[in-house]
Amino acid sequence: MTIVKDSEGSTLSSRTPHTYMLITSFLKPMEDHTEEARAEEESTRLPVKIAVWASLISNFALCVLQLYAAISSLSLSLLATGIDSVFDIGSNVLLVWLHKKASSLDVNKWPVGGSRLETIGNIIYGFLMGSVNLVVIVESARTLITHNNDQDVNELHIPSLIAVGAALGVKLLLFLYCYSLRKASSQIEILWEDHRNDLFINGFGTPLFLHPLHSLLALSFSDMFGDVGQIAMGVIIAWSSTVYKQFELLAGKSAPHDFVQLLTYKATTFSNEIEKVDTVRAYHSGPEYYVEIDVVMDASTPLWKAHDIAQQLQDKIEVLPSVDRAFVHVDHETTHVPEHRKYV
Repeated sequence: MTIVKDSEGSTLSSRTPHTYMLITSFLKPMEDHTEEARAEEESTRLPVKIAVWASLISNFALCVLQLYAAISSLSLSLLATGIDSVFDIGSNVLLVWLHKKASSLDVNKWPVGGSRLETIGNIIYGFLMGSVNLVVIVESARTLITHNNDQDVNELHIPSLIAVGAALGVKLLLFLYCYSLRKASSQIEILWEDHRNDLFINGFGTPLFLHPLHSLLALSFSDMFGDVGQIAMGVIIAWSSTVYKQFELLAGKSAPHDFVQLLTYKATTFSNEIEKVDTVRAYHSGPEYYVEIDVVMDASTPLWKAHDIAQQLQDKIEVLPSVDRAFVHVDHETTHVPEHRKYV
């Protein structure tokens, strides 16, 4: 049992750490939520920029390295992973450009801002990387099928193995670095998933694709083909899941229940003039939220006062972390149907 004290010294008990954190967030002023989010954004701004550019530069260097390994070894399997690296750099450039464009859109032409453009960029990136990984898997499987167990064996090409090892090492470092920052930016989360999937496809796939290692690992053809199939399924499922989650954000998925509860509590306790909170909605518009709140005041409340309270509440909510826009509607009763709904 955890004991929590509010600002007046009274005690609140919670049975779980989650409830403790929820109550703490309720009691925390909205200014504190905003200040904490601002401080976190400031502290992660440089690391996020480093992660983006490190991924971009590393992908370019690995693209050259893996193409060299493929051409020098004349390995179709390494050529397939080289093609994957080409798409890596191209998709990475597209992702960086779209996220940069999202922050500089003309608000007169695009009134809702550029947050949705970020999500669209993430979807395009995930779709491209999932598609090219499918090509890699198909080409590698075709190479395995056309190889004979005792014939058509390539010599073990040491420079190629060194190139592959360097690629794996760099991808592992990028994966670990982006892992710590994946919650700070949707762009970094996508890059982290890309590095993770590249580790799968290169780390587990490449040794199976190189026929000389077939004998070294004492694997039968069926074992190799089965592993390739598992890798293919894993990578495709991973990118499909990523694209689906980004589509949910673009389609307007509801915000987490805890966040809606926080909004409800803050609206209810914002002013003594607010008698009830009728409806609270929070939903994604890209990575951030749109918030709609319907509050009830006494019918005799002057218009200027109702407007000022609603405007102040809206301003407070819009500076909360992850909130893009907020709309506060004032009514004098709760017997009507919910606002902003179409009924036939």
